[in-house]
Amino acid sequence: MGIDVPIVNAPMGGAAGGRLAAAVSAAGGLGMVGMGSSATAAQLTAELSQLDGQRCGIGLVHWVAQDRPALLDAAVAARPALLSVSFGDDWAWVRRAHNAGLTVTTQVATVDAARRAVDAGVDVLVARGAEGGGHGEPTVGTLPLLADVLDAVDVPVLAAGGIASARAVAAVLAAGAAAAWVGTAFAACAEALTPAAARDALFAADAEATELTSEFDVAAGYRWPASIPERVLRGSPVNAGQGVGAVWRPATAAEVVTSLAAGAAELLGRWR
Repeated sequence: MGIDVPIVNAPMGGAAGGRLAAAVSAAGGLGMVGMGSSATAAQLTAELSQLDGQRCGIGLVHWVAQDRPALLDAAVAARPALLSVSFGDDWAWVRRAHNAGLTVTTQVATVDAARRAVDAGVDVLVARGAEGGGHGEPTVGTLPLLADVLDAVDVPVLAAGGIASARAVAAVLAAGAAAAWVGTAFAACAEALTPAAARDALFAADAEATELTSEFDVAAGYRWPASIPERVLRGSPVNAGQGVGAVWRPATAAEVVTSLAAGAAELLGRWR
């Protein structure tokens, strides 16, 4: 993916816009622009205009891209450093992306899903554990899932789910992950699209403050399956993973990248 630091911001709809992606990439990681449940091609184009020349990835929800073909058209045409399409079983998008010369990834929650994705030609996997914020299949914890997926496939695997501290980054890198896919810590950054009230709620929360729900998807009429709820701060629509307790003060995206990378390097250096 052409990154200097093994940190990728999760493509969180409503939080991971162009300004955040540009800041993460400028700091040495890979910034991702996220298009969520209500995304349109026009919204993607607007966020990409905020990149200020930085390379980035793009993350789409599979069923949203199917419903709005122009969204996938715009994503492919932007030639991102990494195209992520998750939460679906139709792999036609992989061939199309490869024909455009793109590297592709998808989030998986089981070993079987990992194998299916690799068989479909996906270049990089994101092993997304049950601790993760936002939408995901809450099946297995991050570390057990990561270990099993790494043993099952031969492609690079990124780790996601509850990774919001240098210790967590060090843990998944030590286990063999190619990079950490970090959501909640970046959702609270100054460059994120996150509203101020939601950002303050993230700072005040601890690891026990999250819950799984489909309530808000049902109310909004989004067609997420019941098997893919979202993890939010309890009693609110604010997406947050179980690593939220490590997110307690305002920070820029560059400060988050530096803190995670430097802290993980120091911890991993103890094993030399």
